Amino acid sequence: MSSSRFELPDGLITVLEKARKVLVLTGAGMSAESGVPTFRDAQTGLWSKYRAEDLATPEAFKAHPQIVWDWYAERRDNIRKVSPHAGHAALVELERHFESFVLVTQNVDGLHQRSGSSEVIELHGNITRSICNETGKHISDEWIKSNPGRPPVSPHHACGLARPAVVWFGEQLPANALERAMDETSNCDVCFSIGTSTLVQPAASLPFAALNSGAVVIEVNPIPTSLSSVAHFSLQTTATAALTAIAEKMAL
Repeated sequence: MSSSRFELPDGLITVLEKARKVLVLTGAGMSAESGVPTFRDAQTGLWSKYRAEDLATPEAFKAHPQIVWDWYAERRDNIRKVSPHAGHAALVELERHFESFVLVTQNVDGLHQRSGSSEVIELHGNITRSICNETGKHISDEWIKSNPGRPPVSPHHACGLARPAVVWFGEQLPANALERAMDETSNCDVCFSIGTSTLVQPAASLPFAALNSGAVVIEVNPIPTSLSSVAHFSLQTTATAALTAIAEKMAL
């Protein structure tokens, strides 16, 4: 791993060396470093006449399934072209130093899994997968390829269609994922908040819940957020700069 110029604040590595259970929350800023457009930044070209919110609801899919499917198909294609960055790799390196290392992400691109992170809780789903809009059951990639509709029909319901396996506006987060995230939050020694604006609920509440449970909170974000003033460490830099520096120090 290449040497980092980012200087870590005093005491941060000592805290990590004593920690047993670490929770990491990541948001759009983490993926942006890989070149993944943020949700609203995906409104380019043909899609600039739409509001992102108008393409990400069950109602929109029911009214215009082809338009919604095509927009997500383009986003999927763009995600396939990018790769995890050094910050993703640093998180994989950090896993081995702790008894428990759980990664909770608001991102839907699967980059943490592609980089090798072993335990990832996806709060908002995964854009690379598909489900039936009627039953919520998983639809395999093989089925999608052999049924090339826009969108393909579902194998699980006579009136069903394939849709992206992401959480849309007006939908609840997966109950199991949220429950697991909250449990890990209440039991961690250290909580990282990386590349998230701490605005999108309920994920935004996790670092604050960790604070209330007595965990040390480390924020990594180039731009100050509502968490910055109360976090024990606020590293105003990119995920790559901060995490590679931390991984290098922990490896010594």
